[in-house]
Amino acid sequence: MHVQPSREDLIELTSLNPFDRFPDGRPQVPDDLLERMKLVTTEEAWGVLRAHGYHRQFEGNWMETHPGTITVGRAVTAQFLPHRPDYHDAIQQAGLNEGRGRIGGQNSWIIESLQANDVMVVDIFGKIKDGTVVGDNLGTAVRSRTRAGAVIDGGIRDYQGLVELSDVNFYVRGVDPTAIADVTLGGINIPIRIGGVTVLPGDVVLGTPTGVIFIPPHLAQEVVETSENVRVRDEFGKMRLGEGTYTSGEIDVPTWRDDIEADFQNWKRENGK
Repeated sequence: MHVQPSREDLIELTSLNPFDRFPDGRPQVPDDLLERMKLVTTEEAWGVLRAHGYHRQFEGNWMETHPGTITVGRAVTAQFLPHRPDYHDAIQQAGLNEGRGRIGGQNSWIIESLQANDVMVVDIFGKIKDGTVVGDNLGTAVRSRTRAGAVIDGGIRDYQGLVELSDVNFYVRGVDPTAIADVTLGGINIPIRIGGVTVLPGDVVLGTPTGVIFIPPHLAQEVVETSENVRVRDEFGKMRLGEGTYTSGEIDVPTWRDDIEADFQNWKRENGK
């Protein structure tokens, strides 16, 4: 058995990915697209995903270590299961066979696989007491490796230390002083459930004050470009309203009249938008 699927299995699992891949097969959405994603609102992303039939990609009601932070990155998924001795021994041995786990717990195995612009996404079935996936030491490691953070459907500890970190945000269900216990790692970079969402490895994680939305790689480009088009249209519309060229009723509609659309396209060309 293996802690993580093979490269071939990850490629098959994420077959619609249009971008390069990491050596293990996880989709590698480009860094420049991730940077542009930071200006996308949850609602803009949700609209694109919904139009493609992805109706269950958003999860809200999080506690955050750094409220107001925009978090963007590629999902590294992990799942924990309630402890069962024989299964725990089998996973522990599989990890040792793969060179994992000589030091630290199974939650460290996930952190050791993280890279820049990754977001650790962990399903620990909402467990808070004895479900604290990171404290300030492991949280510092997440911050150092990713400069992004984590989404944990469970708990954290050492909250006072975690809030002192910069360039990171942890979306969690709660805080508890206990250490992680009585769970076993079910796998890394496997499909997982976060609330009402199925998350695949390599999904783009977009965390905002609204909540967290998980964007399949093959829709990331469209999400960004749609958002950028909305922002440019808003800039044009507010400018023309300020000038008194058009009324609010003419601008605040789903589709502009042909003459307004022609004016917009001409303005875009003239201003290199």
